[in-house]
Amino acid sequence: MTRTYLGSLGVIGPGIPDWHTARAVLRGERRYEPGPAPRPDAAVLPANERRRAAESVRWALAVAQEATSAGGCRPGEVATVFATSGGDGETLHRICEALAGAEREISPTRFHNSVHNAAAGYWTIAAGSRKPSVSVCGYDASFAVGLVEAVSQVHAERVPVLLVAYDLPYPQPLHAVRPFAHPLAVALLLAPEPVPGTLARLDVEVALEASACTPFPAALPAEFAGTPAGRSLALLASVARGGHEAVRLGYLDGCQLVVDAVTWS
Repeated sequence: MTRTYLGSLGVIGPGIPDWHTARAVLRGERRYEPGPAPRPDAAVLPANERRRAAESVRWALAVAQEATSAGGCRPGEVATVFATSGGDGETLHRICEALAGAEREISPTRFHNSVHNAAAGYWTIAAGSRKPSVSVCGYDASFAVGLVEAVSQVHAERVPVLLVAYDLPYPQPLHAVRPFAHPLAVALLLAPEPVPGTLARLDVEVALEASACTPFPAALPAEFAGTPAGRSLALLASVARGGHEAVRLGYLDGCQLVVDAVTWS
């Protein structure tokens, strides 16, 4: 079991524009109100990069900025882990369209947004960061894979690590083979020791013998559960409610990730 401390959170999705709103909904203090998908402006980026940034990058940067701001740290001072199941679907769709056409010419901007670590690259520009950054993928378990990587870095290096998990729906026809409807991005600022304002202590371990995963929060629409990053919401619900709870998340090869979450008052 590996211990880390959750310092702050960032969240963005339809009807949940930030962690403050998400926390109230998950605690039952506020009813979820459906709304259109937000359009983050990526104001942290210089103008040229802002024009080139894909939509998924804007979402990732929005929650990264919320978490670092709430945690009272300089964005460029933390290592990062970015986790997404498939990168930017709109960019992949446009590239496939170009390759299927007569000209077969691919925009350089489309190409550089197609790589899996595009969000990490934009973040280093926005934050002026030279800290280590890792981009991971684990299909539906991408959030859990990212959490393991981030917690491992915190434990091994004794430094704060920002985990950013994000997934946006694909356009058709890709959506037909990878169907999920609700975009979502979350960010967790993790640290080796508690500091004033720490939200929770997280003890993380991989369980080789799987049992039932923690149910998806009833306060949110079930459609979020189909989004790979939405698997984070069971853990966020535990933090929002407070107390002490073991959260079980789907992991790789039939295993589970067990997160023993102790919320601090």
